Amino acid sequence: MNRAVDDLRAWGRAHGLDVDVDEVRLLCDYASDYLDVNELGDFTPVAFEELLLNIYPRKVIAPPESAAETVAAARTLVDFLLATEEIGGKMAVRMRTVLDRIEPEMPIALADTSRFGMAKSLFSAMGADSLEQDAVLSVSAVQEEPAVEHCECPGCSPLPPVRLAPHETLAASVPRVPLLTDARRLVQWMLAGGRTPTVKGRLRVRDAAEAAAQLAVADPGLLWDLAVHTGLVEVEGTTVFEGEDLDPLEVWAATVEFVVDTDTGGAITGHVSLDEELYGLCDMLYRLQAPVPVPLVGDYLEEIGLAEEGEGGIDVPEAVRRLAYCGIAEPGTETLRLTPLALWGLRELYTDLGIEAPEAADLSAADAPELIEGLLSGMPAEAAEADIEGWLGGRTPARAATELLGSVSGAPAAARGVAVTIVDRLGPEAEEAVRAFLEDSELRPHAIHWLTARGLSAPDLTQQEALWMSVDMLALAMPAAEEDPEAFAENMSASGPASQVIEEMWRVDHPDVVDVLELLGRSLRDRDAAKAARKAAFKARSRAIG
Repeated sequence: MNRAVDDLRAWGRAHGLDVDVDEVRLLCDYASDYLDVNELGDFTPVAFEELLLNIYPRKVIAPPESAAETVAAARTLVDFLLATEEIGGKMAVRMRTVLDRIEPEMPIALADTSRFGMAKSLFSAMGADSLEQDAVLSVSAVQEEPAVEHCECPGCSPLPPVRLAPHETLAASVPRVPLLTDARRLVQWMLAGGRTPTVKGRLRVRDAAEAAAQLAVADPGLLWDLAVHTGLVEVEGTTVFEGEDLDPLEVWAATVEFVVDTDTGGAITGHVSLDEELYGLCDMLYRLQAPVPVPLVGDYLEEIGLAEEGEGGIDVPEAVRRLAYCGIAEPGTETLRLTPLALWGLRELYTDLGIEAPEAADLSAADAPELIEGLLSGMPAEAAEADIEGWLGGRTPARAATELLGSVSGAPAAARGVAVTIVDRLGPEAEEAVRAFLEDSELRPHAIHWLTARGLSAPDLTQQEALWMSVDMLALAMPAAEEDPEAFAENMSASGPASQVIEEMWRVDHPDVVDVLELLGRSLRDRDAAKAARKAAFKARSRAIG
């Protein structure tokens, strides 16, 4: 689907169309996640109806007036499907007819709170940035502060846990890295021709010129240095031997070290300054563990002052292509992200440097407490999603709800937030399991909301329970609020609780009520609301002392 969205962008440019790529990507992501639409040809009129009238109202925080933009993006997608022959003319007519009918209905659906999913309703008070599943897990990623002080710059902060591909898969991928393939070809060419290096072990100028012509490689000198560094060839004086009994992953670990930590004079990326900063760029990508659009990479390089005299700046697309050739970047995309091999190789390099580089365990076979603890460790969204899907796939909905909710009874808000968000994925089959937690005072409001959202019989939320749940979900937002107070303040200004609600929060018997109210007192831009929060925090502290 990502490749399809890239094709759509190119199609729009070719036809002079202003395509809302972000909205189309969201359509495709939700269709893939919830409707098994894994290829463009899987879209149907029914899929659009389900997506826009059921999935969007449940999952996406958006004002009703945004429906027109979403429907317009869907119409663009239909035009693209027709133009690329993913669908025929009759199917396109049916899809457009459905979208015409959906357009006036979608604003009503977006405004209908009875259609909201648990995650949407609970997190709407924190703004759109906190709604999405990945964002919920990210907001919940609370890690204990290290016992010792450390530098606050991003490059010195603790490395996040990473999910590595199986060793067998990685080892099988090493021989397919173009850089290593060419290095091996050069070694064989040298051995077959009886050629020898200089007394310093370097490739002779004459041999480099002939290799470039005969092997069609761009930089034979770089390939030879890499071959020597990785052990693909052994040099004794001017005599050379082919490396023997080489472990593919050992060769790859040495390759990563060579690429990111050797003075190659611009031979890797085509730019001396970028080669010198390649370790820092790869370190950033390792920490993000997410694809970065190429234009943003260019902005990043400008921000850190990468430019060369006499040049107009870094040719980022070409640098990305070169990094793909080296096995560091994923090839053929409009984003820059590390390959599984690069992720593994960088972790090996960190370990060799004495830097703690934790590996994220596979949580799909864990019990519920281990799953939640792992998700709170700050793992990347893709790995978290895979673990959640695998974990749910091994249980019935009823068992999953029982284990998840049972494991967070009396737990901190962050853990409870992760559990209820996962339970929100479950269908009515989990009704009895969720209903059993109506007797748990902390989980009761969440259970009531879950039942109500599915049209199942449930008791009404009392005012006290509604207040408690508001405090609970704001407590979940505290880590993100501390990290980005401006964004939190903006979200609260747009959709935060009213002053009269804040005034009553001090009465809630919640362990985080004081911290939540103090956070609101610091963050709210409305003076009256901020003052109400500070007064309520004082009352809550006084009650706790009393």
